[in-house]
Amino acid sequence: MIDAERSVTDLDDAFADDDEVAIAAITAAELRVGVHLSSGKKRASRLAFLQDVLAVIPLLDYDRAVAEAHAELLVHVRREGRPRGAHDLIIAATARATARMVVSADDTAFTNLPGVQVRTHR
Repeated sequence: MIDAERSVTDLDDAFADDDEVAIAAITAAELRVGVHLSSGKKRASRLAFLQDVLAVIPLLDYDRAVAEAHAELLVHVRREGRPRGAHDLIIAATARATARMVVSADDTAFTNLPGVQVRTHR
C-alpha cells in the first residue's frame, strides 16, 4: 500500500478487478503516519489516498488468530537469525491467519516465512 500510495494516482490502478483486497490494521497506521509526517500538497494527497483506502478496502484486525501466527513467525525469524521489521511480521501474520497472500514491492521482507504466500507486484 505504501508503494501504491507513492506511485499511483488512482487506487483502482493498483489492483485487478478480481482481487479480494484487504489490509492489515497496521498498514492503515503506517499510511496514517505518512499523513502526519507530511505537509502541504503531499499531506493532502496522502490523506486523500488513506481515505480512499479506508472507504473501499476492508481492514483486518489483529485478533487471536493473527496473534498466534505472529508469535509463530517471531519464533521462526529469531531461530533463523533473520529478524524482520515488526510491522512486516504483523502484515505477514495477518495474511497467514486469514489465508491471504502478501503483495509487496519489497521481496525480501516476506520471503521464507512459513505459511506466508508472497507475490511481488513489481
